[in-house]
Amino acid sequence: MDIAVLDSNTLAALGLKHLLQTIMPIAEVELFGSMAELEANQPQRFVHYFVAMNIVLEHRAFFMAHKHKTIVLTTSTDEGRQLHDFNCICTAVPERQLIRAFIALEQHAHAGGKNLPPMATNAQQQPILSDREAEVMVLIVKGYINKQIADQLHIGLSTVVTHRKNIMEKLGVRSVSALTIYAVMHGYVDINKI
Repeated sequence: MDIAVLDSNTLAALGLKHLLQTIMPIAEVELFGSMAELEANQPQRFVHYFVAMNIVLEHRAFFMAHKHKTIVLTTSTDEGRQLHDFNCICTAVPERQLIRAFIALEQHAHAGGKNLPPMATNAQQQPILSDREAEVMVLIVKGYINKQIADQLHIGLSTVVTHRKNIMEKLGVRSVSALTIYAVMHGYVDINKI
């Protein structure tokens, strides 16, 4: 699945690419700094365009013709200042909120994987967490600190730290954001409850 990120802000585009590849590991994400670059690279092959609002406004005819696969990146949280013809995601929000918006968008568009190509065999073999590790992961994703997790599960603080370390190693993640994406994408946590 090919996804285009069209934004003249290179740093923002790189961050978005990383986030998209974490949420949809089968995606091939390509970055473009201008509409001319996109047009020179077979734009029809992309299943989604993630595009900065200023570029959408400058090339509205193209994106209106492809509005079902265009996601507008905006810095405004005011819905009155967003483009109503498109799916919009505000990028000027805390990381946790941005991840939640991307996961919600992915689940809405590709519920149950219905619009996604089949995963490669090796991608389906996810590390398995123990029941206790899954419980700890859910509480981490819900924002609990180690002491609260220990109290809630009636285990020692050092045990929580060990579980946390094991979870991160087994899943190959390094941040709570990546852990949140994993937990939601694999059904451990309902996105509406975090």
